[in-house]
Amino acid sequence: MKPLTLEIDRIIERAIEEDLTWGDLTTQSILPPNVTGSAVARAKQRGVIAGIEIAAAVFTRVDGTLFVEVLNTDGVWVEPGTDLLRIEGRAPAILAAERVALNFLQHLSGIATMTALFVQEIAGAKAKIIDTRKTTPGLRVMEKYAVRVAGGFNHRFNLSDGILIKDNHIATLEALGGGVTQAIQGAKTNAPHGTRVQVEVATVEEAVEAANAGADALLFDNMSTQEMADAVHAVGDGIIIEASGGVTLDRVKAVAETGVDLISVGALTHSSLALDISLGFEPA
Repeated sequence: MKPLTLEIDRIIERAIEEDLTWGDLTTQSILPPNVTGSAVARAKQRGVIAGIEIAAAVFTRVDGTLFVEVLNTDGVWVEPGTDLLRIEGRAPAILAAERVALNFLQHLSGIATMTALFVQEIAGAKAKIIDTRKTTPGLRVMEKYAVRVAGGFNHRFNLSDGILIKDNHIATLEALGGGVTQAIQGAKTNAPHGTRVQVEVATVEEAVEAANAGADALLFDNMSTQEMADAVHAVGDGIIIEASGGVTLDRVKAVAETGVDLISVGALTHSSLALDISLGFEPA
């Protein structure tokens, strides 16, 4: 799966500009410009890889004469010592691109690894693991890609991608004399035809009220597993139910067993640890 869209290409370009504003002063000061060599990006811990093509693109963007060989595939588990990329060519270019390439590869692989662990934990359940908009500003398309290659699914990409009526929306309407029912009716009246209307609820009573008012989907916000199970039973079939808030790896299986359809985990993108990956260079 190759994620190199125009948007990702722009992100790569900005990252290189950020790190190589006036060039690599260290390398330029001590190495001849024509010295060559080869480098290998290698996993140092077990995890799921994401962003190999992105890392490869960093090297070729810094220097189009570099030879870059992709040795592994996004979305697969790798063990410590697994080779991921091999790069040959001018040493100054390889060393200049190293940090940006590894930053992308380590960060996205960390997201993919955490996603895969959550997906494994609920294997066999009908529920799906999905991400949120709690992403690093400017990197959303990459981070959501990493979730997908690890077996997860994407929630909204942005605020124009769907309707989710949250507690602050409802509180504002209540101050104006309205409430959940008015919010749902207003969304269905004013949104483009066919837009799914989802409502955040925190209790069984709120879930029933939103379902009766015509919501297409519900988001159970920080409910206990027992409250989720009760709410799923209370609203019945025909409505999409998402669980969110406080979903940890040791709790996600119990959440899935309540009968929800989707489990959103903000930690996939905002709290994953970078996978340890190194780049070893050898002069020709």
